Amino acid sequence: MDHFVYHDGRLMCEDVAVENIAAKVGTPLYLYSANTLRSHYRRIAEAFAELNPTICFSVKSCQNLSVCRVLQAEGSGFDVVSGGELFRALQAGGEPEKIVFAGVGKSDAEIMQAMTSRIGYFNVESEAEMENLIRLARQQGQVVRAALRVNPDVDPRTHRYTSTGKKESKFGVDLERARRFFDTYGRTDAVRLCGIHLHIGSPVNSVEPYVAALTRTLELIDQLATAGFRVEMVDIGGGFGAYYDNDQQVPVAAEYARAIIPLLRGRGLQVVLEPGRSISANAGILLTRVQYLKQSGEKQFVIIDAAMNDLIRPALYEAYHHIWPAKVEEHFIPNHRRGLLSHSAAPAEASGAGKCQTDFGVPAEGMILADVVGPVCESGDFLAKGRALPPVQAGDLLAVFTAGAYGFVMSSNYNSRPRAAEVLVDGSMWRVVRRRESYADLIRGEVD
Repeated sequence: MDHFVYHDGRLMCEDVAVENIAAKVGTPLYLYSANTLRSHYRRIAEAFAELNPTICFSVKSCQNLSVCRVLQAEGSGFDVVSGGELFRALQAGGEPEKIVFAGVGKSDAEIMQAMTSRIGYFNVESEAEMENLIRLARQQGQVVRAALRVNPDVDPRTHRYTSTGKKESKFGVDLERARRFFDTYGRTDAVRLCGIHLHIGSPVNSVEPYVAALTRTLELIDQLATAGFRVEMVDIGGGFGAYYDNDQQVPVAAEYARAIIPLLRGRGLQVVLEPGRSISANAGILLTRVQYLKQSGEKQFVIIDAAMNDLIRPALYEAYHHIWPAKVEEHFIPNHRRGLLSHSAAPAEASGAGKCQTDFGVPAEGMILADVVGPVCESGDFLAKGRALPPVQAGDLLAVFTAGAYGFVMSSNYNSRPRAAEVLVDGSMWRVVRRRESYADLIRGEVD
């Protein structure tokens, strides 16, 4: 559910017409809904309330300070994977004890930074990292807490680039190595190895992989207890799905909770969750303007001012994002966007020249079939291929939905393109929370 709906043919973000913001700020533009962020966070908190979890928003999914502050005000901690993300989390007001730090290649400087900040847990991913953490903790005269990241060898059935829980993954250690890991490091003075961390991938659009992964992990915890090692905390990671298109069957937070809570009930474990995409994805859109229309043979192109450097997911993952004009005639408004706060749905990809198939209440008559592409000098620069759209023309504003996760955070300056502005809407109020980069910004760090 989100707060992006059409009223009188105009796309609204909460109580503000997105075209009004784009007219003042320009495009490309990332636009976030504060109330969507809050509602998504609250649904997870309410669904898992029985476990009293520490919810650590995954900063890598959407790192803007103002977004993080909205969630921190709701009680969120933060999951970070770099020193820069740790810095952001603290700048956003994050409580250090509610910060967990993962990543296979933490540098000495990053580890020292986290120690100085006295974060909650280091999520350790290898023997070499553990030995380095012990060395640095002893140098500083500190005792730090660590959780071992394990791979339960469960297939999350997601994209191969975002699957992290298989035995061959670069992340964590397999279950057999985990037992030896505790034998070697479980009684170390400087690092209290008292937690287990697992993150099997993202997005995971079913509950079964979580049940399988957590079942295997709890068996490990029981075996460790028999050997005299007490595990106090289990971090089950994130990866909960978000609605990108109508073909997905994505569980809501309560469905994940119904499957996970019975496994953990009564065990006395501190539970950590690391949601990212499920909170931020549908809380953000990318606004872009049509620059040109172009016909090449039988193919039509809609050329926009956003590009793969602004949103790389379609080019990198062949990811689907629903794209629709920000202002349309009434009969072109999708049913799920007619002022009803419901799960995001999307048109079926049209197949075959001239075919425009829709499945959400919009008539196919009058639609066009086009590739939506950007100005970057790459054939892979596209946001959609063979997409059915209402008729558009140069100057029209398009909204790219479900762009709040892994959108701006993965953007770049490729082709020396300044990165987009970011705006946060809260009710009838909105403000720029990251200004658009200038050409001067592009060369600011370069040596003459």
